[in-house]
Order: sequence, then C-alpha cells, then structure tokens
Amino acid sequence: MRRTHVLAVPYPLQGHVIPLMELSKRLVQQGFIRVTFVNTEHNHKRVLNALTEKDDLGEITLVSIPDGLQPSEDRNDLAKLAKATFQVVPGELEELINRINANSSEDEKIKCLIADWGMGWVFEVSEKMKIRRAAFWTPPAAILTPIISIQKLIDDQVIDNDGTPLNNEIIQLAPGLPTMNTTNFLWCCLHDLNRQKFVFNRVIEIDKALKETDFILCNSAYDLEPGAFSFDPRLVPIGPLLASNRLGESGGSFWEEDSSCLKWLDQQPPKSVIYVAFGSLTVFDRAQFQELALGLELTRRPFLWVVRPDITKEENAFPEGFKERVKNLGRMVDWTPQQKVLAHPSIACFLTHCGWNSTMEGVGNGVPLLCWPNFADQFMNETYICDVWKVGLKFDKDKQGIITRDEIRNKVEEVFTDEKLKERSSELKETAIESVGEGGYSHKSLRNFMEWFKG
Repeated sequence: MRRTHVLAVPYPLQGHVIPLMELSKRLVQQGFIRVTFVNTEHNHKRVLNALTEKDDLGEITLVSIPDGLQPSEDRNDLAKLAKATFQVVPGELEELINRINANSSEDEKIKCLIADWGMGWVFEVSEKMKIRRAAFWTPPAAILTPIISIQKLIDDQVIDNDGTPLNNEIIQLAPGLPTMNTTNFLWCCLHDLNRQKFVFNRVIEIDKALKETDFILCNSAYDLEPGAFSFDPRLVPIGPLLASNRLGESGGSFWEEDSSCLKWLDQQPPKSVIYVAFGSLTVFDRAQFQELALGLELTRRPFLWVVRPDITKEENAFPEGFKERVKNLGRMVDWTPQQKVLAHPSIACFLTHCGWNSTMEGVGNGVPLLCWPNFADQFMNETYICDVWKVGLKFDKDKQGIITRDEIRNKVEEVFTDEKLKERSSELKETAIESVGEGGYSHKSLRNFMEWFKG
C-alpha cells in the first residue's frame, strides 16, 4: 500500500519535540502516511531512553543528525544552540534525505518536509530538492504577529533596526490581538545584546524563508486566538495537539516519566491536589525555590511537584526539615506523564511556568491555572490565561522580585474558592475539545493540510 512519506524536524528542545511528535502520530493515525522523525543525536538518545513498552510509534521512524555542539556543551544556551543548528543542520538534513530517497522506490520517497519554524533555514533544502514544505509553530499564534510585523515595528519606531525596543511599552498590533510588552518579544528573552542581535537576525532570515510557505501549522485553536488567526491567512490552527484527544499515549519525552505518581493521585480526594511543574528549562535560585516550597507547605493542601534534578543550581536547596514535614502532604518526582496527571480527577489547579504545551494541556483538561512565567512566549500565555480567557491568576512579586510563600498560599486559596474561575475553565475545555473533534475547525484544517501534501 502506498504511503506518503513525510519528514518531521523539530527544534531541539523538549517543548518543541513533544507537539511535533503528537502531530506526527495524528498524521499516521489518519492512514496512508509514514513519518521519519529527525531529532538531533543528543535528543535522539534521550527520547530512546525514555521510551516504554506502551510507546507504539507505528509508521514513525526515529532517526538522528548532529546538532553542531560538543557532547559537553550546554544545550540550554538557546543562542548557542540556534547558531550551531543554523550552521550544521541544513547540510546534514540534505544528506539524510538523499540517503533515504536513494534507498526508496519512487512512491516511498520523501514528499513533504514539516519543520519547526525555529528551524526555518532548512526550507532551503526542501526548495532545492523540490519537496513540499510546511512550518510548525509551537507557541501561541499571537507570538508570530510581531515577527510578521518587524518592518512595521521599525517604521513605527517601536524597535530599532537590531530589534531592541526603543521604549518599554505595551502595544496591540491589531484589534482582537492581546496586548504585549515590547521587552517580551521573542528575540528579547536572552538578556544579552549580542545574542539578542543574533537571534533577531535569524528570525528575519527565517521569516523571509517562509514567505512562500503555504502552511504555518499552529498548535492552537481558532476560538482560543481568533485575532491572531485573522491576522495572517498562512496561520492554520490544528490544535490543541493532546494525546488524550486521540485516546493514545504522548511521545517524545526527554525524561523517564514517573507513573507511580498516578497511583498516589488515585488516593487523593477529587479536586484536591495542586499540581506544580515548570517545564524543562526553568531554573530557580535558592531563595525563590525555598519560598515556593514553604508556600506549598503553608497551603496545607496535597501537592504533586515536579522537581527536576537541575531545577536549581545548588544541591539540597530545600528548606531545612521540609521533606519530613510534608511527607504525608505532598509528592515530589523528577518528571511526570503530565497529560495524564492533568486529566486525573484529583487535580484542582496547575501552578505552571505557562509554557504553551502546558497551557494547552491545562486548558484541554479544564484545570484552573496559577501563572509563573519566566521568558519568551510565557508572558503572552499568561495574558491569555488571566486577561483574555480568565481561567487563571497571576502572582505578584515583592520589592525584591520574589514571589513569597504568603502570596503563593493566598493565590492557591483564591483558585480553590473561585467558582466562576472553575466554570470558565470547564467551558474553555469544551471549546478546545470541539476544535479537534470531528467537524471542528482544527480537525478540518488538519484534513485540508493532509490533502494538500498528498495531492
């Protein structure tokens, strides 16, 4: 049976690999499609190590290419990672495609390249090799609007020619779009002028490479971001991309998931547990980490807290005696099967860094959110959650920039007692589910995309 062959290339970060893997699984599930999924060698090993017997990849083949960094180099240094992949990945990808096609019949050769927008420079390869191409965008669609509008922002003297905001101001690019702080533009999150300039130049180059792209597939829903999807017709909503929506397992994790936490959740009363997780990149200093721990203790409510081994730069950062005091109250693990956790009936709220995947997973399960953003799109996501959708609350910092234990306790209590917040969260869950269901906007968009690349 002839299967259309798709090559999927994520940006080499955890929050980008998981949603593109979910999209790949959706494509395979529809039938007559096979996917070759290309991770960097570093991430390929991590994904393989985290796979379990339940992970059925079906018609998805995992392969790897170098990322240009030495094994000992820091892959959380986003500017260094971007520079290395920019220099190395296109050539490696071209060689990979040539090898695959040389060993394939005409019907089995790669027909379409789906690459993360952040890897947009690889589209020169698809153009050279006459392969159809589509970009995949993992943050909210609204984050793309200032990128699309860079020249206008320069002309209106909002940013300088190197992307530096001329003023710290709140802007709205078009009616229906959320407001955004210019200091939170995607290229401004690195807090280093040289790195900011590098990323800004890459953003411009990628945007130019995508001018002729027919599809920029977004892990979002039209009803969640109508202003953004009306801003540019190339932006196509196909989400939220959640494994639970197709009744399957998620995939692409870099860490082994501790599923024992699900049994612990089974022992907790319905809507009683605070789930706390900050994604794969957030790092706390000792003072803030301890305030968070003491704040959770003060709530006197059960909590499940994801404490990655690298979540602080210090060993034994917990407050003295904390673990002993909360041993009957909370559970701490290295990593969780997050979508299953958020779908569990015992979860009452989600204290989150507001990464878009986590945001979609929280929204898709009707869980109220407590927002703790750190950089990049997370501030826009907080705006959506708290000001637009009104399904979550913001934390306020003290004069030293710390979110205190009392602030944490108070906001947790507010979430637990705000019935309107819970009601809006349930309503937004239905909106998200309908979008990917049969006949929903995202479902139709994905079908249209499939017909395009198979045609």
